[in-house]
Amino acid sequence: MLMGPHLWWLEESTRYSQVIDAGSEKIHKSFVGHGDSINEIRTQTLKPSLVISTSKVDQDESIQLWNVHIGICILIFARAGGHHNEVLSLDFHPSDIYRIVSCGMDNTVKIWSMKDKIFKFWTYVEKSFTWTDLPSKFPTKYVQFPGTVYFWWLGDFILSKSVDNEIILWEPKVKEQTPGEGVVDVLQKYPIPECDIWFIKFSCDFHFNIAAVGNREGKIFVWELQSSPPILTARLSHPQSKSPIRQTATSFDGREQNFLLYQRGAMVAA
Repeated sequence: MLMGPHLWWLEESTRYSQVIDAGSEKIHKSFVGHGDSINEIRTQTLKPSLVISTSKVDQDESIQLWNVHIGICILIFARAGGHHNEVLSLDFHPSDIYRIVSCGMDNTVKIWSMKDKIFKFWTYVEKSFTWTDLPSKFPTKYVQFPGTVYFWWLGDFILSKSVDNEIILWEPKVKEQTPGEGVVDVLQKYPIPECDIWFIKFSCDFHFNIAAVGNREGKIFVWELQSSPPILTARLSHPQSKSPIRQTATSFDGREQNFLLYQRGAMVAA
């Protein structure tokens, strides 16, 4: 995960993760927080020092918010209102700095808010930027209830994929008077054949013009997100690509349609 001009955050199969300074070719910081393998990491584009991470199940079904430059775990999203199985994916809202979304194997999508009038979670985020004591002494807080129970944000909409053969575009509608409750409207569906297994993730370009996703037969499908009804712009295949494509990464603007694939434990450029 790219965090800045020279910093990369690397996920590991253990509970450790590291921030690498590519300029000096040295480890910038190492973090230990989750109880098992780290499934995903995302950077807040409005404040790149803020990073969220999520972990595999093993008495750890949490999401953690970090200030990576200071080395502090600020907030932990878990417990009563959190996920009750492995957390698979998460994302920051593109313009609302207080909100994140997460999904897990408990078949729920949760929208969390750090802007709480009672517990004032965001004050701890602000405090982390001026913290001068040891990181271990920072008063990390638990966020126990999401804004509503229902990864990518698309404006105020959500793009999600489960084990069904499709990506779904949702509009969450939060009940302001009853936090923790809400409804959703399904706006569009993007079919992907032979994509009915766990751990297949899609990617989008920076401006959310396209979404690229693989399937269990080694094919890639590229959908145009700004069209209604949806338009399938490309169906890519190769004679030697027969195993599941677990994850893709698109180019910045999506125009050249260059992809980085994760297949059979290796990164492949396409």
